[in-house]
Amino acid sequence: MLIAQLSDPHIDATRPEKAAAFARAVAHVQALPMRPDAVLITGDCTDHGQADEYDTFAALTAPLDMPVYVIPGNHDDRAAMLARYGHLGTGHLDGFLQYVVDDLPVRVIGLDTLLPGQGAGELDSARLDWLDARLSEQPQRPTLIFMHHPPLLSGLDIMDSIGLRGTQQLCDVVLQHPHVARVVAGHVHMALTAGFGNSTVMTCPGTDTTFQPDLSRPEILIVQYQPPLCLLHAWSEKTGLVSFTRVIDQTPWSVLHDGQGWMG
Repeated sequence: MLIAQLSDPHIDATRPEKAAAFARAVAHVQALPMRPDAVLITGDCTDHGQADEYDTFAALTAPLDMPVYVIPGNHDDRAAMLARYGHLGTGHLDGFLQYVVDDLPVRVIGLDTLLPGQGAGELDSARLDWLDARLSEQPQRPTLIFMHHPPLLSGLDIMDSIGLRGTQQLCDVVLQHPHVARVVAGHVHMALTAGFGNSTVMTCPGTDTTFQPDLSRPEILIVQYQPPLCLLHAWSEKTGLVSFTRVIDQTPWSVLHDGQGWMG
């Protein structure tokens, strides 16, 4: 099984370069030699939560010929996303875009961290109780949680000031469920990996750029723009869940070993 993760396209009618970058990311996923079983988009699908932006976002995801699962980010509009994507998955939490995907070898759970009107995110008791109940349903099954705001500190003051409220409470839930194999998120536009309870949290940069920050000066945001990335989460009985970082580009694929020997 392979799950591709894209994040933070920030579709904006006034900035066509954002849509063009997202189109390249979608084409990259479509061209992978192993076809993904699903695509996760971890929030900030649009920049202003406007109807025309969601129309563009939907048109750009249309070429993906596998299931696409989305959750809202702080730039999104929950009501607009519920109207378009409230049918996704099962086990929904009323009033939130939280749901379960049960038809993959790895169980996938989407969390809605949106806190309307704020850059920060939140997991309150209602959302966390729902998660605890869903995780309790299949305690032997490997599970991947996807969300927008990551439950970690980046080390950059400006990003951490709009981080996730309820991180410790989420960690307490995850600690009760050792079958949580991965927690994946977006928001920070950086590729970060950290321990989280008995699990691991990973963040996926935006589809247009990746930030490499200067962590020696956390009070200011100094970044170098780097090529955009996506994450690939692969699972098999042999390996468990392993994750790869992929540069989004058009470099052709080559065969290095044909199963019998190295290619010249």
